[in-house]
Amino acid sequence: MKKNNVLEFAGRDAISSPDRFVETGCQQLICQVVEVELQELLSQYSDQQTDDGDAVVVRNAHLPERELQTGLGPVTVEIPKRP
Repeated sequence: MKKNNVLEFAGRDAISSPDRFVETGCQQLICQVVEVELQELLSQYSDQQTDDGDAVVVRNAHLPERELQTGLGPVTVEIPKRP
């Protein structure tokens, strides 16, 4: 008697194709890189405050989504506005 060792992939229905899977990974990677760069910028000014005690440089929402051309094709990302 053979034992069945096939596992069901939980997110299979959410991935329509391997290309979409790679595109999503690329999109997440770009967003993580942008977030790290923004955090570095904010940390450079973290010790500066207004006379009221508020931070001088703060996050300010996001720009409209845009497509970036990558080696995998266009990827839609949301970029934070620069402080």
